[in-house]
Amino acid sequence: MSSQLLTYLFVGLTFSVYIGIALWSRASSTNEFYVAGKGVNPVANGMATAADWMSASSFISMAGIISFLGKDGSVYLMGWTGGYVLLALLLAPYLRKFGQYTVPDFFGTRYYSKTARLVAVLCLIFISFTYVAGQMRGVGIVFSRFLEVEIHVGVIIGMVVVFFYAVLGGMKGITYTQVAQYCVMIFAYLVPAIFISILITGNPIPQLGFGDTLVNSSTYLLDKLDQISIDLGFSAYTENSKSNIDIFCITAALMFGTGGLPHVIVRFFTVPKVSDARKSAGYALVFIALLYTTAPAVAAFSRVNFIESIQEKSYFDSPDWFKNWESIGLIAWKDKNDDGLINYSVGEAFEGGRPIFSGTNGPQGEREINNSITKDNQNEVYIDRDIIVLANPEIAKLPAWVMALVAAGGLAAALSTAAGLLLVISSSISHDLLKKTFMPKINERQELFYARCSAAFAILIAGLFGIYPPGFVAQVVAFAFGLAASTIFPALLLGIFFKRVTKEGAIAGMLSGLFFTTSYIIYFKFLFKDLNTNANWLFGISPEGIGFIGMLINLIIALLVTYLTPKPPIEVDQMVDKIRLP
Repeated sequence: MSSQLLTYLFVGLTFSVYIGIALWSRASSTNEFYVAGKGVNPVANGMATAADWMSASSFISMAGIISFLGKDGSVYLMGWTGGYVLLALLLAPYLRKFGQYTVPDFFGTRYYSKTARLVAVLCLIFISFTYVAGQMRGVGIVFSRFLEVEIHVGVIIGMVVVFFYAVLGGMKGITYTQVAQYCVMIFAYLVPAIFISILITGNPIPQLGFGDTLVNSSTYLLDKLDQISIDLGFSAYTENSKSNIDIFCITAALMFGTGGLPHVIVRFFTVPKVSDARKSAGYALVFIALLYTTAPAVAAFSRVNFIESIQEKSYFDSPDWFKNWESIGLIAWKDKNDDGLINYSVGEAFEGGRPIFSGTNGPQGEREINNSITKDNQNEVYIDRDIIVLANPEIAKLPAWVMALVAAGGLAAALSTAAGLLLVISSSISHDLLKKTFMPKINERQELFYARCSAAFAILIAGLFGIYPPGFVAQVVAFAFGLAASTIFPALLLGIFFKRVTKEGAIAGMLSGLFFTTSYIIYFKFLFKDLNTNANWLFGISPEGIGFIGMLINLIIALLVTYLTPKPPIEVDQMVDKIRLP
């Protein structure tokens, strides 16, 4: 059976399971739509949380970015995993004890203000749409390669599937769908990793194979990677090229941003009691660790296989996987020295980084390329970082069913997080904007109707972001974490642990953090890309790490304004004392 037919089979089966679960667990009340009736078992919630949190950036893009950046890519591992521990221990139990439906509910009550609720909604929607762009991009990549459809068609198919279980099932449907998606995702990630670890190092445990010697050799895998990287003009794989301050700030932005991610926070509202929130956090950490401890090994294996399979080979004798990914524009080659050989080294293959193809027929290598060639380097290969995990089984020549499994896993990762984010957007609009602010007299049935309409609208907008993405998956997600770190996390932290903070302080802090971080990212990533260098960054901090500075600005402004405004009402003090009791 061909790999494409197997992919159709695997993807079709998993999609049928997701839609079937959604129909079985259809939400019949706002309580079920927003928080799954607060009756989810801690183990199931741990799996759902892991699937919700380990998005397309974790499954598809994280190993890819580590593969290209080497040790610099470890900031994603440290930031995301450290941030989850921070969220689980510092915020989740208290927010569960608060006992409402949404994060803006906490802001509106704790900061005794509709304005605070509205600012929180603004921040959450901004963060969620930024984050969901990366997920829909991941859906499009998987569909375009493995099902041989255009990226935008793949995004539309993903939108339809998410529509079924997010709009019909709400949080109840999403929760049990995410349990299934986690099982698909982790199996799809570990199976090829184990296969390739055995082929390269002879060790069946990828985490150990990562530090082992190569098969029939006394050379360690990482030593070989260092030498290969240096020979091609890159920095040694196991050495940092980023500055220490940038590494610190990116890690911190990802860590504190995790503490402010609305779609992860709301997962702890779905369990019966506070102790279950702590248990589900522990289970989720175990489930997450299975993938995150494997990712560095996958990155290293794929880097070695990628370079050895194409370097110095004739383009016309290049492996099938190279031309397969080239056919959809995620790999490109330009013969700069007219020798017919593929040369991969440091530098951009095309002016502006990404090639733009004008042709619509014939092999990709023969198309006219509307880019002038960069003359200061000899790199001839453009490769999209997001394809590394998906292409890894093909590069390693694994069986067709493994490639189909990886395709199903990539879709599960992207769709699980997309559904959680879309539900956050939906509940923010229907519950916080309509029910709690502008239309307080609507009944539960009307609120549920508006929640489903909001989810449908959010899916349409998310699809547009997937078709026209602002960057590769991990990069887009890093921006979302930066925005969460500079807006939501400080206000949650102060709201729980500092009774004196006022509504004026929280509002001013969130708006200042949002404005600063957004402006910095837009300036360097969209308006003036040519200035996006270490020499021009504030204190040498890249846009991916600027969320940490935005968080500090948020805290400083919030505290300054707090001491210039009247103390919160006594009932707010009592509420904070109550949620902080064991």
